[in-house]
Amino acid sequence: MKLHICLIEPEIPQNTGNIARTCAVTGASLHLVRPFGFEITSAKLKRAGLDYWDKLDITYYDSFDEFLVKHENDNLFFYSQKGKNCYTDITYPEEPYLVFGKESCGLPEDYLRTRPDDTVRIPMRASLRSLNLGNCVAIAAYEVLRQDNFETLKTAGILSEI
Repeated sequence: MKLHICLIEPEIPQNTGNIARTCAVTGASLHLVRPFGFEITSAKLKRAGLDYWDKLDITYYDSFDEFLVKHENDNLFFYSQKGKNCYTDITYPEEPYLVFGKESCGLPEDYLRTRPDDTVRIPMRASLRSLNLGNCVAIAAYEVLRQDNFETLKTAGILSEI
């Protein structure tokens, strides 16, 4: 199982750093699509990612269009509160790309309308706007890993019987 996390135009450095940390501990590749709402050298970004930056596989893209062209034949799942499918109803393939939009407005709705079967939502109360992006990525990533029985993760740190 090879998991890919894709952030389209992330705006908040702490969220991106937190997501980078999640990618590092799960072995997921991180794909970052410009423009960013921060400098990639931001101290807030680095601090949120702790000292895991050298343990990441990161790819950068200059635009959403560039990302889509490069991955047109890959298994893309677009996360949106307007998604057709619940994240737990998807059977994720061997190498999924979980794609998340920017914090302020998500992914472009015009594009999502062209891919309704590939849009995914995390259920929440209708009266509230959204979950934190870092939380969404963690929820989605761990569902993919759970479906793979966590095969790619080590069990280091598990307490043995006393």
